Amino acid sequence: MLHNREAERPSRGPNVRMKSNELDEELMPVTIQYSSSQPGEEKAAQKAASTGSKPAKAERPSDEGVLGASASLSMPDRLKERPGLMKSQETSYDNRQDSSIRPKHLTEYIGQSALKESIQIGLDAAKTRNEALDHLLFYGPPGLGKTTLAMVIAQEMGTEIHITSAPALERPRDILGILMSMKPGSVLFIDEIHRLNKVAEEILYPAMEDFALDRTIGKGESAKILRVPLPRFTLIGATTKAGSLSSPLRDRFGLVYRLNFYGPEELADIVSRSAGILKIQVDQGGALAIASRSRGTPRIANRLLRRVRDYASVKRADQAVIDETLAFEALDLFEIDPLGLDTTDRMLLKLMIENFAGGPVGLDTLASSLGEDPRTLEDVYEPYLLQSGLLNRTPRGRMVTVATYRHLGYRPPTGWGDQVKLEFE
Repeated sequence: MLHNREAERPSRGPNVRMKSNELDEELMPVTIQYSSSQPGEEKAAQKAASTGSKPAKAERPSDEGVLGASASLSMPDRLKERPGLMKSQETSYDNRQDSSIRPKHLTEYIGQSALKESIQIGLDAAKTRNEALDHLLFYGPPGLGKTTLAMVIAQEMGTEIHITSAPALERPRDILGILMSMKPGSVLFIDEIHRLNKVAEEILYPAMEDFALDRTIGKGESAKILRVPLPRFTLIGATTKAGSLSSPLRDRFGLVYRLNFYGPEELADIVSRSAGILKIQVDQGGALAIASRSRGTPRIANRLLRRVRDYASVKRADQAVIDETLAFEALDLFEIDPLGLDTTDRMLLKLMIENFAGGPVGLDTLASSLGEDPRTLEDVYEPYLLQSGLLNRTPRGRMVTVATYRHLGYRPPTGWGDQVKLEFE
């Protein structure tokens, strides 16, 4: 007697893992096409014109679909997120807001003058030869505009851009599906590319160098290698840790650029431009005040601009223009000092001065005293303190500098400069 196998098949419970082919849509990257209308909207309009009915209103895509595929954060990654206004990492709110103020053309991109000139030369040469731009690697601290530059390059080349991140490319078929969908001249942007796993990295080698994919057909002695050609495309990688990239991958990028911190004048221009787009009235003094406390990072500058706007609309509703006095008043309320330090930064430095006599103090001891994770201190808080000259790393541990004492209003101990020199010798 024949049995109905479909009827005997158990229903899938909540703890049963989904099949791999059911997750394809989740891991596909976002594709941005620079056109005036979407294909779906054009078809709906044509159908409505033929039937005489009103076209249905298109549903607004979710934020996840707009931002592209991304993997969920593991526990160490969540620990490394910096709370507060001064975090350099991009939040979902930043992404929604920055999408409207990102420059679309290279002429609108403020700062990084030498980098822009080099990219412009490469773009003009590629257009002249009617070829795809060479592969590019951008590295530098977070929040300096690496993703924005990738989108600007795609716009200048008049092609589409596929945006994804390395943690989202967990399995070989993820990166294979993306590469097979590439069109001639299109741009593939991989954020945090230093986190690519070895399998995905090995797949990228022939794709970047020979524009081909090597697929193994069969098993054992009958196995054969099939080379599948790919259209010439441009891979743009972004990373905050260039040293974590393997040498074979790094050497396959034809253009490698480092993004540097911005000066106060450049950040003031960015604040003024963003204020114009967001319809916020800010004078030059107010823009410079916000820029001076933004740690040289455009992402932080735009975030502080929105917070100052909120303060002005609530506390100074009668004042139409944000000036220097109003900007400093708002930033003081948010406890951001003239060097861009927030409460946690100052607490860290004060702890070293008051409890450990300025150092040296070990990282684990310092983390335990603050109740923070050591990796969070090392990767999130320390970089700016080191860059601003308020903290030193010595063989025996961390030490504050004379500038730290002066900034926080403490009197440096006698012979403090000589002690610091001895620690480095």
